[in-house]
Amino acid sequence: MEDPSSSSSSFFSKSKQRVFQSTQMSLLFLFFFFTNFKPIDSATLLTPTPFDNFESVYDQHCSHIVPRNPSLSHRFDPSISSSSPSPFRLGYFRGGAPFLNQNPDSDYYGSTGYKSQSINFYPFNSVKTLTGDVYQFQANLNLRDTSVNTTRRRGLRLVRFRGPKSAIRRRLRFSLSGYWSESSRKLCMVGSGSAVFSGNQNSLSVVLKLDYPINANNIYNSLIIGSLESLDGSFEQISLMGFYQEQDLSYEYKLVGKEKNGCEEGIGESLSLENQDKCFVLNAIDPRFKFYCNGDDCDVLGKSLGFVPTHMFYHKTRCSTNETKWQMLLSFSNSTVDSPRFSFTPKSSFIAEGEWNAKDNRFCGFGCRVMNFTESFANAYVGDCTVGFNLRFPASFSLRNRSSVVGEIWNTTSIAKKIEFRSFDEDLLGVLGYQYKYSNEIDSETFGRTCGKKNMVKGRKGKAYPVEYSSDMRFDMSIRNRKGQVGWGYSTPFYVENQLYRPNQFYRVPTNSQQVMQTPKSSQSSLMNISYRMSLTFPTDFKLGGEGFSSNMEISAEGTYDRDTGVLCMRGCRNLASKTQNAVTNHTLDCEFTVFVQFSPLKANSGKNIKGSIESRRKKSDPFYFESLELSSNSLYSGQAAASIWRMDLEITLVLISNTLTCVLVGLQLFHIKSHPNVVPFISIVMLVLLTMGNMIPLLLNFEAMFVAKRSQQNVFLGSGGWLEVNEVIVRIVTMVAFLLQLRLLQLTWSSRQETESKKTLWNTETKVLYITLPIYIGGAFIAWLINHFKNSYGISSQHRHKFYVVSPIHRDRHVHSLWEDLKSYAGLALDGFLLPQILFNVFSNSGEMALSPLFYTGTTLVRLMPHAYDLYRAHAYASYLDLSYIYASHKMDLYSTAWNIVIPFGGLLLALVIFLQQKFGGRCILPKRFRHNNSSSVYEKVPVVIGNDDL
Repeated sequence: MEDPSSSSSSFFSKSKQRVFQSTQMSLLFLFFFFTNFKPIDSATLLTPTPFDNFESVYDQHCSHIVPRNPSLSHRFDPSISSSSPSPFRLGYFRGGAPFLNQNPDSDYYGSTGYKSQSINFYPFNSVKTLTGDVYQFQANLNLRDTSVNTTRRRGLRLVRFRGPKSAIRRRLRFSLSGYWSESSRKLCMVGSGSAVFSGNQNSLSVVLKLDYPINANNIYNSLIIGSLESLDGSFEQISLMGFYQEQDLSYEYKLVGKEKNGCEEGIGESLSLENQDKCFVLNAIDPRFKFYCNGDDCDVLGKSLGFVPTHMFYHKTRCSTNETKWQMLLSFSNSTVDSPRFSFTPKSSFIAEGEWNAKDNRFCGFGCRVMNFTESFANAYVGDCTVGFNLRFPASFSLRNRSSVVGEIWNTTSIAKKIEFRSFDEDLLGVLGYQYKYSNEIDSETFGRTCGKKNMVKGRKGKAYPVEYSSDMRFDMSIRNRKGQVGWGYSTPFYVENQLYRPNQFYRVPTNSQQVMQTPKSSQSSLMNISYRMSLTFPTDFKLGGEGFSSNMEISAEGTYDRDTGVLCMRGCRNLASKTQNAVTNHTLDCEFTVFVQFSPLKANSGKNIKGSIESRRKKSDPFYFESLELSSNSLYSGQAAASIWRMDLEITLVLISNTLTCVLVGLQLFHIKSHPNVVPFISIVMLVLLTMGNMIPLLLNFEAMFVAKRSQQNVFLGSGGWLEVNEVIVRIVTMVAFLLQLRLLQLTWSSRQETESKKTLWNTETKVLYITLPIYIGGAFIAWLINHFKNSYGISSQHRHKFYVVSPIHRDRHVHSLWEDLKSYAGLALDGFLLPQILFNVFSNSGEMALSPLFYTGTTLVRLMPHAYDLYRAHAYASYLDLSYIYASHKMDLYSTAWNIVIPFGGLLLALVIFLQQKFGGRCILPKRFRHNNSSSVYEKVPVVIGNDDL
C-alpha cells in the first residue's frame, strides 16, 4: 500500500511533468511562429476592421478619449506587452436590448436552473505610435448570456450535472481596432461583429470604451469600467464591468492582517500544509461550499441579496510566490444546480484577500463588496470589507464529519453567529493524507452482538466473498419500502481500516494479509473496520415516514465487514432536511439506524449479488422513525463482468461463424443448381422466401438499432464500445452477403418457373404449399399473441410489473413481455422449420429430384440448431447476469428453454431426414402406400433447363 505522503509526492511530480511538457509545447509553438513570421504592413494595421472609413468613424466617436495618431514609429513589435491593456474574462454587463437579457439580476440562481454571464476581451497586435504613450491595438470581444432550466439529477456514480435540458444562449462577437493611452489608462475601439440569439444572426457596428484603474496594485482598484454602443442604434448601450486580474509583482495585499480578527476562534484539529504547494491546494479545492445553518441565520449579507444564500462559490485569482497570500472571488447563491463556470455578479460577489495562518493551519481572509454599481457602473468601487471567513482541512474524517474542507463566515458589523460551510473534494483525499477515526460504538457490546447474529448464519463459511479493497465492494442498488415503492442509489467504501479506498490504484491480490493492511488486527482476523458513503434517491411519492425527509438522502456509515461471511454491518448517519421555505439544510444528524448488507459468494450462480436492509433504531413514536427498507443489487462482480465480456466475445465469434457458414452453404446450393439445372424448378419458392426474409429481418433490426439509444448503454457496461461496433459492422456485412446470395437463389428459381412449359402445374403446387403453411404460420403468431397477453395480464402482479431488480444505466425489466419480442421469437421457430415448405412441395409434386444439395439442407439445419445446443451449455456454464450478453442464441430471436432446446433440434433433424428420403425414394415415400399413387396427383414431365454460367 502507498502511504499518503508518497501519493502526494507522486501527484505533484506528475503535475510538474505536465507543466514541463506544456512549456515545451509552448516554446516549440513560439519558435515556429517567429521563424515564420512576416512583417505586417502598417497600412493593414490602420484599417483591420471591415470599415472602409475607419479613420472618420474613430475620429467621430473616440478622438476625445484617445486621439488617433496615424503615424507609426515602427511595425508590429510583439515585445510590447507591458503597455497593452489587460485582457479579462471575469465580468458583468447590463443593457443590450433586444439581444441580451434585460433583467439579469432577477432570479440569478434558482432551484431548477441558473443564469450566467461571461466576458472575454482579448487585445493583440500592439503597435507604438509617434505619441510616446499611445498604442494601436486590435481586439476580440465576446459577450455571452446564458439561461438554463434543468432538473438536477444525481447519477448513480455520484457524477456531476452533465448538461441542461433547455437553454437560451445569447452571444455577441466583435472584431475591434483602436487606440490605448498608457498614461490615462483609457481604451477606445471601433469595429463590427454579430449577435446570435434564437438561431438568428445580426451584423452590428460598435464602439467600445474602457477605463482601466490607474493604480491597479491593490484590491480597491480592481474594476475595469466601460461601455459598448451601437453605431446604428440596433441595440441599447451595454454597460461593462470587468475584473482586473493582471499578475503584477508589485501588488499590495491591503486586507492581510485584518483577517486575524476572529480567525483563531475556529474549532477542530486541522491538517498542516507545511510541505504542500498552498497555491495548488487552493486551486484544487471544489469551488462549491454548502452552508449549514437555519433560515435567517444564514443571511450573512444582511438581506441585501434579496434571498437567503445556501451555497458559496469561489474562484482563485491571484496567489503570491511565497504561497501564503492570495486573492479570490466569492459568490453567494441559493441554487442547487452547479453553473459550469464562475460568474462575477456585483450584487452577490465579493473580492477577497487572505493569508495562510501557519499557527492554526487555516486560510483566513476578508471580502469586499462592489459598491454603487448603478446602471452605467461609472461610479462603482470596491468597499465594505466587513465579511470575514476562514477555511481549513480537518485532520481526520469520522462518522459525523465527511467534509474535506470546512470553514466559517461572519459579518463584523452583525452580532449574528458564524455560519459554517463545508465541501467534499475527493481529489484532495490522497494528496493531503486524511485519516479516519472510527467511533467507539462499533466496538461496543451491543453493536457486536447485533452484527454477530448476522455472521452466525449457517452455510456462509468456507466460501469466497469480495475482498475489502476490491471494486466488488461498491454497487448500485434498489431500495424498496413495505408498500413496494422503489428508490435507487449507489454505495462505495470510503475508508477500510485507516486506508483510503481506491481499488483502481491500490487493490492487488496479496500473498498475506500484512501486505494489504498495516494494522495487527487484519493479519489475525477477517473482520475489518470499514466506512461507506451511500447516496439514495427516491421518487416524489415514496413513503418513508417521519418528518424531515427529502427526495435525496446522503448517508455516511461505518462498521465492520467480515470477508469470510460477506456480511457488512454498519451504523449510519444522515442529514435531516429542513422543510422551511428559503431555509438551508440544518446540520443535524440522525445516527439512529443500521445498515446490513449480505454479499453473495464470488462464484454464486445467482443474479442478485447483494441483499440487505436499512433499519431505524428509533421508537415508532419518534418523528424521525422510518420503516425498514429493503436493498438489493444485481451489480456484477469484477470476475463476473470479465466472464460476461469473454462470453460476449465468444458469442460474437459464433455469430460470425454462423453467418459465414450460411454464405458458404448458399454458395454450394448455387453451384449445385449450376451442375443440375433441371432441378431448379423443383425448389420451393415459399422455402426460399422464408430463408431470404430470415436474413433480411436482422439487417432491418440492426438498421433500426442505429437510431435507438441502446448502443451507448452497452458501452457503459463494457467500458469500451469500439470493439463491439467493429464486430457489429462485420456481422452486418456478412449477413448482407448471405441475404444477397439467398436473393440470387430465389431469383434463379423464380426465373426457371417462368421458362418451364409446365409452369402452371408447378405454380398450382406452390399455391397448395402456401395454403397449408400460411395458416400454420398465422395460427402460430396468434398463439404467441395469446401467450403474451396471458403473461402480461394474469401471470404477473402489478407490484412485480413495476419492480426494479437492477438500478443501473443498462437496466431493463425482464418481467414485462413485449408482443414484438414474442413475435420475433416465434419467427425464429418458423425459420428453424424452414424445410417444411420443401417437404410439402415434394409431396404434392411427387418429386424425387435432388433439388437441394445435401450439404445445403443438412448444413443449414445444423446452423439453425447449434444456437439451441449452445443455449443448453450456456444455461449450465454461466449465470444469466444480464440479458444484454445474449448475442448468439438471443432469446429475442427464437424460442429458448430446456424443453424447446430439445424439441427444436429433434424436429429440425427429422425434417432434414425426410428431405433425404424424399430425394432418394420420391416425394411421397413418407406417406402410406395407399396415398402414394393418387390419380388426382400431378405428374410432371422433366423439361431440360439450361442455366448458363452468366446466370450465376
